Amino acid sequence: MSITAESLESEPTAVDSNARKALLGSALGYGMDGFDLLILGFMLRAISSDLGLSPAQGASLVTATLIGAVLGGIGFGMLSDRLGRVRVLTWTIVVFAVFTGLCAFARGYWDLLIYRGIAGLGLGGEFGIGMALVAEAWPASKRARASSYVGLGWQCGVLAAIFVTPMLLPVIGWRGMFALGVLPAIAAYFIRSSLHEPDLFVAKSKDHLKQSALHLLVKDSETAKLSLGMVILCSVQNFGYYGVMIWLPNYLSTRFGFALTQSALWTCVTLAGMAFGIFLFGHIADRIGRRPAFFAYMFGAAVMVLIYSRLTDPIELLVAGAVMGFFVNGMLGGYGALISELYPTAARATAQNVLFNIGRGVGGFGPVVVGAVASAYSFETAIAGLAALYVLDLLAMWFLIPERRGAELT
Repeated sequence: MSITAESLESEPTAVDSNARKALLGSALGYGMDGFDLLILGFMLRAISSDLGLSPAQGASLVTATLIGAVLGGIGFGMLSDRLGRVRVLTWTIVVFAVFTGLCAFARGYWDLLIYRGIAGLGLGGEFGIGMALVAEAWPASKRARASSYVGLGWQCGVLAAIFVTPMLLPVIGWRGMFALGVLPAIAAYFIRSSLHEPDLFVAKSKDHLKQSALHLLVKDSETAKLSLGMVILCSVQNFGYYGVMIWLPNYLSTRFGFALTQSALWTCVTLAGMAFGIFLFGHIADRIGRRPAFFAYMFGAAVMVLIYSRLTDPIELLVAGAVMGFFVNGMLGGYGALISELYPTAARATAQNVLFNIGRGVGGFGPVVVGAVASAYSFETAIAGLAALYVLDLLAMWFLIPERRGAELT
């Protein structure tokens, strides 16, 4: 299909109430995801002290959550392509809420590790199904910005964690914080109770093939190439994000002696840069195309992590952190639209969940690798090493991913 300016202008641009509710519910659910993972980052020291965990065991709680997300992404994504977006999204919320609540009652490392892994199953189903739901409900000309708005939900959840954790952690402890993490899930559940399936999914579900949605991700060499490219992109995205954000509060505390509230301020400014980057990415990608937007952000990320690794002044780190965040996480706004346009309705949620959550699984090792390199050399060396990953990102986008801006969903 040839995509031209004229064909894009002829696309319907009206956004109905169900599309807006789909966006709100998906963004809130993704916010729940961000809130949970960042409070875990802030609480690692308290949890490790209380339960007597080593640094590796503490970091493995994040890794277990993200590996659980990979498994949940595969299972819930396939169920969503068969049974419907809204119904399966509700199941993911229930799984997340129950096992996040159980984390508050953990007695030691192993039961907490299990709870985190199972809670990750719910988180894994959350992102991709929500992105598929929004992509199918919104018009093609606004698809990338709608995906970006869902991505902003993550940033809102993270910002909420930054403000809430310093105030409440000393009062209610890490167990109380896990109990508090159930509240966004409850809100998302009620919002989604009023949603109905997108018309596109209802129409296409009648023609679904009997073959596995997972098989459709590698059905031929061209599709397998697309999937490989998306796995690389999603892996670099998540490795860079988790590698930086999980260790940033600890780095600022150790290097500059910042208290939790001061570390939260520096992290908050970085996240503000990320939020602006995500918002702008969607508008750029809708206007000039997916590939040009990704190329610009990938190059910016490679440059900024190198610059950031060489800074030692706290104020310079504050400003550069916002710019680094703009590029490093701004690309998050594009994955939902890009993946939706590369795969058919019969495999769209599966593609979103499997490909992005494989990336999250790889990214789950980011905190471990960054921590190991930081221990052996320095945090600055660990951050500088991320620049090479963004070069890999550029190559994958150039050789493996085509431009599909405004493409009609099949």
